Amino acid sequence: MVNKESFMKVLQQIRKQEQEKRKPCGFVQSADFLINLRDFDLKRYPLNFMVNLPNKIKDKKIAGFLEKKSGVVDTITKAEFDNFKEKKNIKRLIKEYDFFIANAKLMPSVATSFGRVLGPAGKMPSPQLGVLMVENDDTVKQLLAKINAVVRIKPKEPSIKISIGKQSDKDDAIAENALAVYNEVFKNLPKQKENIRNVLIKFTMGKPVKVEI
Repeated sequence: MVNKESFMKVLQQIRKQEQEKRKPCGFVQSADFLINLRDFDLKRYPLNFMVNLPNKIKDKKIAGFLEKKSGVVDTITKAEFDNFKEKKNIKRLIKEYDFFIANAKLMPSVATSFGRVLGPAGKMPSPQLGVLMVENDDTVKQLLAKINAVVRIKPKEPSIKISIGKQSDKDDAIAENALAVYNEVFKNLPKQKENIRNVLIKFTMGKPVKVEI
């Protein structure tokens, strides 16, 4: 059975790898979590869900399609939609931001003006996470906090790779995030453990270390 200790043991090995390096990396590496699948048909069982993480990884760069300018999030108002008539301008926008939120009243216009690019990129505001029924600073702050505590699982191949923290984070926090992702993926697989080939953790420039499952 996989538990927090399973991940803690692996992280200790990864830390040892880093200590033994002759030349350390000149940047803070991300902690990457990999789940390789087997006997699994993504076309038949497409995976697309959010995982609430117990520990925030980073502040995502978020923009809002709102009725008025906000003091807590970068804002694109309805009057500014015409600035994005050209597809290249929308593409530039989605490269700049990780996530988008929207006032529910503007969603039809957002879909018309931005949906052709935001949809395929998986960045369209959704009722599950991204649509505001009431627009004010408090509700925007609450939604931003919620978004910063989730990751999306939407693999294009039978292998899930996702960042669960940074090298500078405590092992406890990385392990708790890994367990949260593993449990949610496990629940969404039709054959559960039989669909899991292996589970690994690595730092960006390091070798993957296998987690015993």
